[in-house]
Amino acid sequence: MVLNYKVLLRKENEGGYTVTVPTLPGCVTYGATIEESLLMVKEAIEGYIESLKEHGEDIPSDDGVLEYNLTILV
Repeated sequence: MVLNYKVLLRKENEGGYTVTVPTLPGCVTYGATIEESLLMVKEAIEGYIESLKEHGEDIPSDDGVLEYNLTILV
């Protein structure tokens, strides 16, 4: 099974990146570099999915989700 997830990397002031997966609430990790962050979030997603399977819960994905960045001037 192939699942797709949007991940968001936020550069931290003290260095590194916090990574969240909006479709998987609470799935958050951290990496010192972008490359490490992506490896860490892959592991976090896999663990999250394993937990969902163990509890018999549905596995959400971002298939069919459209993304658009909207800029607002205030």
